[in-house]
Amino acid sequence: QVQLVESGGGLVQAGGSLRLSCAASGRTFSSYAMGWFRQAPGKEREFVATIDWVGVALYYADSMKGRFTISRDNAKSTVYLQMNSLKPEDTAVYYCAQDSATYRNGRLLRQGEYDYWGQGTQVTVSS
Repeated sequence: QVQLVESGGGLVQAGGSLRLSCAASGRTFSSYAMGWFRQAPGKEREFVATIDWVGVALYYADSMKGRFTISRDNAKSTVYLQMNSLKPEDTAVYYCAQDSATYRNGRLLRQGEYDYWGQGTQVTVSS
């Protein structure tokens, strides 16, 4: 059974940084692309970033480019999201997700391309 467990969320002031982690188990982590999504109160879940199974192909939503960095450690079965220069509008529940197919390195922007999701971690940015 696949499990994804996020951690690292919290309360931070605007301009601050947080690093989210997502520990995966249940299938060969290094075979799957991973993604981060977020959902703000009253809004739909949106794409944040994705990383391919090797850790070379990285894609970001436009509003996150230059501030967020996605990375992975296949030896630890963990994907990370480093978030810098946080803004109040970054406040949301952040979810990690695992690709539904192996060895893909495309722009996996849609939620339907992922078949397992974590429970989410809350990020709150105060002004």
